[in-house]
Amino acid sequence: MPILVMRFDLRNPAFAGVSATERYRAALDMSAWADDHGVMAIVLSEHHGSDDGYLPSALTMAAAVAARTERVQIWVSAVAAPLHDPLHLAEEATVVDLISGGRFTVVLANGYVPDEFALFDVPLGERAARTTEAVEVLRASRTGEPFPFRGRTVRLTPAPEGPPGRAGPTVLLGGSGPAAARRAARIADGFQPSTPEAWEVYRAERLARGKADPGDYLAQPTGFLHVADDPDAAWEVIRPHARHEAESYGRWAAAAGMDGATGYQPLADDDVDGLRESGRYRVLTPDALRAEVDADPGAILVLNPMMGGLPPDVGWDGLHGLAAALDLDAD
Repeated sequence: MPILVMRFDLRNPAFAGVSATERYRAALDMSAWADDHGVMAIVLSEHHGSDDGYLPSALTMAAAVAARTERVQIWVSAVAAPLHDPLHLAEEATVVDLISGGRFTVVLANGYVPDEFALFDVPLGERAARTTEAVEVLRASRTGEPFPFRGRTVRLTPAPEGPPGRAGPTVLLGGSGPAAARRAARIADGFQPSTPEAWEVYRAERLARGKADPGDYLAQPTGFLHVADDPDAAWEVIRPHARHEAESYGRWAAAAGMDGATGYQPLADDDVDGLRESGRYRVLTPDALRAEVDADPGAILVLNPMMGGLPPDVGWDGLHGLAAALDLDAD
Protein backbone atom coordinates (compact mmCIF):
# COMPACT_ATOMS: atom_id res chain seq x y z
CA MET A 1 0.00 0.00 0.00
CA PRO A 2 1.52 3.37 -0.94
CA ILE A 3 1.83 6.23 1.53
CA LEU A 4 -0.84 8.83 0.74
CA VAL A 5 -0.44 12.51 1.57
CA MET A 6 -3.09 15.15 0.84
CA ARG A 7 -2.24 18.84 0.46
CA PHE A 8 -4.34 22.01 0.52
CA ASP A 9 -3.41 25.65 0.01
CA LEU A 10 -6.93 26.88 -0.89
CA ARG A 11 -5.85 29.03 -3.86
CA ASN A 12 -8.98 30.34 -5.53
CA PRO A 13 -8.14 32.32 -8.68
CA ALA A 14 -11.01 34.16 -10.33
CA PHE A 15 -10.96 31.95 -13.43
CA ALA A 16 -11.80 28.89 -11.29
CA GLY A 17 -15.41 30.10 -10.93
CA VAL A 18 -15.74 28.76 -7.36
CA SER A 19 -16.65 30.66 -4.21
CA ALA A 20 -14.19 30.63 -1.32
CA THR A 21 -16.86 29.15 0.94
CA GLU A 22 -17.44 26.27 -1.48
CA ARG A 23 -13.71 25.61 -1.68
CA TYR A 24 -13.15 25.60 2.09
CA ARG A 25 -16.10 23.30 2.67
CA ALA A 26 -14.86 20.95 -0.05
CA ALA A 27 -11.44 20.83 1.60
CA LEU A 28 -13.03 19.73 4.87
CA ASP A 29 -15.14 17.10 3.10
CA MET A 30 -12.03 15.83 1.33
CA SER A 31 -10.20 15.73 4.66
CA ALA A 32 -12.94 13.51 6.12
CA TRP A 33 -12.66 11.32 3.00
CA ALA A 34 -8.89 11.13 3.51
CA ASP A 35 -9.40 10.04 7.12
CA ASP A 36 -11.66 7.21 5.96
CA HIS A 37 -9.38 6.09 3.11
CA GLY A 38 -6.03 5.56 4.75
CA VAL A 39 -4.36 8.88 3.98
CA MET A 40 -1.39 9.28 6.33
CA ALA A 41 -1.23 13.08 6.56
CA ILE A 42 -3.03 16.23 5.51
CA VAL A 43 -0.61 19.10 4.86
CA LEU A 44 -1.71 22.74 4.88
CA SER A 45 0.36 25.64 3.59
CA GLU A 46 0.16 29.34 4.40
CA HIS A 47 0.84 32.62 2.56
CA HIS A 48 -0.49 36.15 3.04
CA GLY A 49 -1.94 38.85 0.80
CA SER A 50 -2.04 36.64 -2.28
CA ASP A 51 -4.35 37.78 -5.10
CA ASP A 52 -5.74 34.25 -5.42
CA GLY A 53 -6.70 33.96 -1.75
CA TYR A 54 -3.98 31.49 -0.77
CA LEU A 55 -4.78 30.17 2.72
CA PRO A 56 -3.58 32.89 5.16
CA SER A 57 -4.52 31.16 8.42
CA ALA A 58 -3.34 27.59 8.28
CA LEU A 59 -3.71 26.91 12.01
CA THR A 60 -7.38 27.92 11.92
CA MET A 61 -7.88 25.53 9.01
CA ALA A 62 -5.90 22.84 10.84
CA ALA A 63 -8.33 23.10 13.76
CA ALA A 64 -11.25 22.61 11.38
CA VAL A 65 -9.56 19.59 9.80
CA ALA A 66 -8.87 18.15 13.25
CA ALA A 67 -12.56 18.45 14.12
CA ARG A 68 -13.56 16.52 10.98
CA THR A 69 -11.02 13.69 11.35
CA GLU A 70 -9.95 11.02 13.84
CA ARG A 71 -6.77 9.33 12.58
CA VAL A 72 -4.92 11.30 9.93
CA GLN A 73 -1.86 13.33 10.92
CA ILE A 74 -2.22 17.10 10.42
CA TRP A 75 0.75 19.20 9.33
CA VAL A 76 1.12 22.90 8.69
CA SER A 77 4.11 23.25 6.41
CA ALA A 78 5.04 25.92 6.77
CA VAL A 79 4.25 28.96 8.89
CA ALA A 80 6.36 32.05 8.25
CA ALA A 81 7.10 32.48 11.94
CA PRO A 82 8.37 36.09 11.79
CA LEU A 83 4.90 37.24 10.71
CA HIS A 84 3.23 35.91 13.88
CA ASP A 85 3.30 36.91 17.54
CA PRO A 86 5.06 33.90 19.12
CA LEU A 87 2.85 33.70 22.20
CA HIS A 88 -0.33 33.78 20.14
CA LEU A 89 1.16 31.23 17.73
CA ALA A 90 1.93 28.90 20.64
CA GLU A 91 -1.61 29.25 21.99
CA GLU A 92 -3.12 28.44 18.61
CA ALA A 93 -0.84 25.45 18.05
CA THR A 94 -1.75 24.02 21.46
CA VAL A 95 -5.47 24.38 20.76
CA VAL A 96 -5.11 22.59 17.40
CA ASP A 97 -3.17 19.80 19.09
CA LEU A 98 -5.82 19.41 21.78
CA ILE A 99 -8.63 19.27 19.22
CA SER A 100 -6.70 16.68 17.20
CA GLY A 101 -5.80 14.54 20.20
CA GLY A 102 -2.08 14.85 19.55
CA ARG A 103 -1.99 14.60 15.76
CA PHE A 104 -0.55 18.04 14.99
CA THR A 105 2.86 19.04 13.62
CA VAL A 106 3.81 22.61 12.78
CA VAL A 107 6.83 23.58 10.68
CA LEU A 108 8.20 27.05 11.36
CA ALA A 109 10.22 28.78 8.66
CA ASN A 110 11.76 32.20 8.06
CA GLY A 111 9.50 33.05 5.11
CA TYR A 112 10.78 34.54 1.88
CA VAL A 113 8.13 36.64 0.10
CA PRO A 114 9.01 40.35 0.46
CA ASP A 115 5.42 41.55 0.02
CA GLU A 116 4.31 39.48 3.01
CA PHE A 117 6.88 41.10 5.27
CA ALA A 118 5.84 44.53 4.00
CA LEU A 119 2.19 43.68 4.70
CA PHE A 120 2.93 43.01 8.37
CA ASP A 121 5.65 45.68 8.64
CA VAL A 122 8.29 43.12 9.64
CA PRO A 123 11.94 43.78 8.64
CA LEU A 124 13.36 41.02 6.47
CA GLY A 125 16.61 41.24 8.40
CA GLU A 126 14.89 40.00 11.58
CA ARG A 127 13.68 36.73 10.07
CA ALA A 128 16.13 34.30 11.66
CA ALA A 129 15.93 35.84 15.13
CA ARG A 130 12.12 35.91 15.09
CA THR A 131 11.90 32.31 13.90
CA THR A 132 14.32 31.15 16.58
CA GLU A 133 12.25 32.92 19.23
CA ALA A 134 9.02 31.33 17.95
CA VAL A 135 10.48 27.80 18.05
CA GLU A 136 11.76 28.35 21.58
CA VAL A 137 8.40 29.74 22.75
CA LEU A 138 6.38 26.88 21.27
CA ARG A 139 8.62 24.28 22.85
CA ALA A 140 8.73 26.06 26.21
CA SER A 141 4.94 26.43 26.28
CA ARG A 142 4.50 22.67 26.07
CA THR A 143 5.59 22.21 29.68
CA GLY A 144 2.53 24.08 30.93
CA GLU A 145 4.86 25.93 33.30
CA PRO A 146 6.01 29.58 33.36
CA PHE A 147 8.96 30.43 31.12
CA PRO A 148 11.06 33.52 30.32
CA PHE A 149 9.99 35.71 27.41
CA ARG A 150 11.54 39.06 26.48
CA GLY A 151 12.71 39.84 29.98
CA ARG A 152 9.61 38.71 31.84
CA THR A 153 8.00 35.45 32.89
CA VAL A 154 4.88 34.20 31.12
CA ARG A 155 2.64 31.16 31.25
CA LEU A 156 0.28 30.06 28.49
CA THR A 157 -2.96 28.17 28.98
CA PRO A 158 -4.44 25.69 28.46
CA ALA A 159 -1.59 23.30 29.16
CA PRO A 160 -0.88 20.77 26.41
CA GLU A 161 -1.87 17.16 26.92
CA GLY A 162 -0.54 13.94 25.51
CA PRO A 163 1.11 10.61 26.23
CA PRO A 164 4.45 10.49 28.10
CA GLY A 165 7.13 12.20 26.06
CA ARG A 166 4.64 13.82 23.73
CA ALA A 167 2.62 16.73 25.14
CA GLY A 168 1.74 19.51 22.76
CA PRO A 169 2.38 19.93 19.04
CA THR A 170 5.50 18.64 17.35
CA VAL A 171 7.60 21.66 16.33
CA LEU A 172 9.90 21.39 13.33
CA LEU A 173 12.13 24.02 11.79
CA GLY A 174 12.17 24.50 8.04
CA GLY A 175 15.01 25.90 5.98
CA SER A 176 17.60 25.29 3.31
CA GLY A 177 20.91 26.61 4.61
CA PRO A 178 23.51 25.35 7.08
CA ALA A 179 22.58 27.98 9.69
CA ALA A 180 18.97 26.79 9.75
CA ALA A 181 20.14 23.18 9.94
CA ARG A 182 22.37 23.83 12.96
CA ARG A 183 19.60 25.89 14.59
CA ALA A 184 17.14 23.02 14.13
CA ALA A 185 19.55 20.56 15.74
CA ARG A 186 19.89 22.91 18.69
CA ILE A 187 16.30 24.02 19.40
CA ALA A 188 13.65 22.11 17.41
CA ASP A 189 12.05 18.67 17.52
CA GLY A 190 13.20 18.05 13.97
CA PHE A 191 14.14 19.61 10.66
CA GLN A 192 12.33 19.87 7.33
CA PRO A 193 14.96 21.01 4.83
CA SER A 194 14.55 21.62 1.13
CA THR A 195 17.91 20.06 0.20
CA PRO A 196 19.78 16.88 1.18
CA GLU A 197 22.88 18.99 1.85
CA ALA A 198 21.10 20.88 4.63
CA TRP A 199 19.94 17.58 6.11
CA GLU A 200 23.51 16.32 6.36
CA VAL A 201 24.52 19.48 8.25
CA TYR A 202 21.58 18.92 10.60
CA ARG A 203 22.46 15.28 11.09
CA ALA A 204 26.11 16.05 11.83
CA GLU A 205 25.16 18.77 14.32
CA ARG A 206 22.76 16.46 16.17
CA LEU A 207 25.41 13.77 16.46
CA ALA A 208 27.96 16.32 17.63
CA ARG A 209 25.54 17.30 20.40
CA GLY A 210 25.07 13.70 21.50
CA LYS A 211 21.52 13.47 20.16
CA ALA A 212 19.98 10.51 18.36
CA ASP A 213 20.81 9.96 14.69
CA PRO A 214 17.83 11.21 12.64
CA GLY A 215 18.68 8.84 9.80
CA ASP A 216 18.90 9.47 6.08
CA TYR A 217 17.33 12.37 4.22
CA LEU A 218 13.77 11.91 3.01
CA ALA A 219 12.59 14.39 0.39
CA GLN A 220 9.39 16.16 1.37
CA PRO A 221 6.38 15.03 -0.67
CA THR A 222 5.36 17.59 -3.26
CA GLY A 223 3.71 17.59 -6.65
CA PHE A 224 0.31 16.61 -7.98
CA LEU A 225 -1.38 13.35 -8.97
CA HIS A 226 -4.72 13.01 -10.73
CA VAL A 227 -6.24 9.70 -11.88
CA ALA A 228 -8.45 9.68 -14.98
CA ASP A 229 -9.52 7.25 -17.69
CA ASP A 230 -8.60 9.85 -20.33
CA PRO A 231 -5.45 11.68 -19.13
CA ASP A 232 -5.26 13.94 -22.19
CA ALA A 233 -8.78 15.26 -21.69
CA ALA A 234 -8.15 15.68 -17.96
CA TRP A 235 -4.94 17.60 -18.64
CA GLU A 236 -6.81 20.16 -20.72
CA VAL A 237 -8.83 20.99 -17.61
CA ILE A 238 -5.82 20.86 -15.28
CA ARG A 239 -3.23 22.75 -17.36
CA PRO A 240 -4.37 26.36 -16.60
CA HIS A 241 -4.34 25.55 -12.89
CA ALA A 242 -0.88 23.98 -13.11
CA ARG A 243 0.31 27.07 -14.94
CA HIS A 244 -1.23 29.35 -12.33
CA GLU A 245 0.50 27.51 -9.48
CA ALA A 246 3.88 27.36 -11.23
CA GLU A 247 3.85 31.02 -12.19
CA SER A 248 2.67 32.19 -8.77
CA TYR A 249 5.46 30.39 -6.96
CA GLY A 250 7.88 31.53 -9.63
CA ARG A 251 7.02 35.19 -9.09
CA TRP A 252 7.48 34.85 -5.33
CA ALA A 253 10.85 33.17 -5.78
CA ALA A 254 12.02 35.82 -8.24
CA ALA A 255 10.97 38.63 -5.89
CA ALA A 256 12.98 36.99 -3.12
CA GLY A 257 16.08 36.65 -5.30
CA MET A 258 15.59 32.89 -5.52
CA ASP A 259 14.69 32.79 -9.22
CA GLY A 260 14.91 29.20 -10.44
CA ALA A 261 15.79 27.81 -7.02
CA THR A 262 12.31 26.48 -6.33
CA GLY A 263 11.76 24.85 -9.71
CA TYR A 264 8.87 27.20 -10.47
CA GLN A 265 9.04 30.01 -13.00
CA PRO A 266 6.88 32.04 -15.43
CA LEU A 267 6.07 30.16 -18.62
CA ALA A 268 5.66 31.03 -22.27
CA ASP A 269 2.45 29.76 -23.87
CA ASP A 270 4.30 26.98 -25.66
CA ASP A 271 5.99 25.82 -22.43
CA VAL A 272 2.86 24.97 -20.45
CA ASP A 273 2.73 21.34 -21.51
CA GLY A 274 6.31 21.02 -20.31
CA LEU A 275 4.84 21.09 -16.81
CA ARG A 276 3.19 17.77 -17.49
CA GLU A 277 6.39 16.32 -18.90
CA SER A 278 8.39 17.53 -15.87
CA GLY A 279 6.77 14.95 -13.61
CA ARG A 280 5.59 17.58 -11.14
CA TYR A 281 2.00 17.40 -12.45
CA ARG A 282 1.07 13.80 -13.15
CA VAL A 283 -2.15 12.58 -14.74
CA LEU A 284 -2.33 8.78 -14.84
CA THR A 285 -4.79 6.13 -15.91
CA PRO A 286 -5.91 3.67 -13.23
CA ASP A 287 -3.85 0.93 -14.91
CA ALA A 288 -0.74 3.12 -14.95
CA LEU A 289 -1.14 3.93 -11.27
CA ARG A 290 -1.64 0.28 -10.34
CA ALA A 291 1.50 -0.67 -12.28
CA GLU A 292 3.48 2.06 -10.54
CA VAL A 293 2.34 0.94 -7.10
CA ASP A 294 3.04 -2.72 -7.89
CA ALA A 295 6.60 -1.72 -8.82
CA ASP A 296 7.07 0.40 -5.69
CA PRO A 297 4.52 -0.50 -2.98
CA GLY A 298 6.02 1.98 -0.51
CA ALA A 299 5.86 4.99 -2.82
CA ILE A 300 4.63 8.34 -1.51
CA LEU A 301 1.67 9.62 -3.54
CA VAL A 302 0.79 13.28 -3.17
CA LEU A 303 -2.87 14.17 -3.60
CA ASN A 304 -3.41 17.89 -4.16
CA PRO A 305 -7.03 17.70 -5.30
CA MET A 306 -7.62 21.45 -5.65
CA MET A 307 -4.14 22.36 -6.92
CA GLY A 308 -3.90 25.82 -8.44
CA GLY A 309 -7.60 26.44 -7.79
CA LEU A 310 -8.98 23.31 -9.47
CA PRO A 311 -12.75 23.21 -8.95
CA PRO A 312 -13.80 20.75 -6.25
CA ASP A 313 -15.68 18.51 -8.68
CA VAL A 314 -12.47 17.95 -10.67
CA GLY A 315 -10.64 17.16 -7.45
CA TRP A 316 -13.30 14.65 -6.43
CA ASP A 317 -13.06 12.95 -9.83
CA GLY A 318 -9.34 12.42 -9.26
CA LEU A 319 -9.83 11.11 -5.72
CA HIS A 320 -12.54 8.68 -6.77
CA GLY A 321 -10.36 7.49 -9.64
CA LEU A 322 -7.47 6.87 -7.26
CA ALA A 323 -9.71 5.05 -4.78
CA ALA A 324 -10.99 2.75 -7.50
CA ALA A 325 -7.48 2.10 -8.86
CA LEU A 326 -6.09 1.22 -5.42
CA ASP A 327 -9.26 -0.46 -4.16
CA LEU A 328 -9.44 1.95 -1.22
CA ASP A 329 -13.18 1.52 -0.86
CA ALA A 330 -12.92 -2.20 -0.15
CA ASP A 331 -13.97 -3.32 3.35
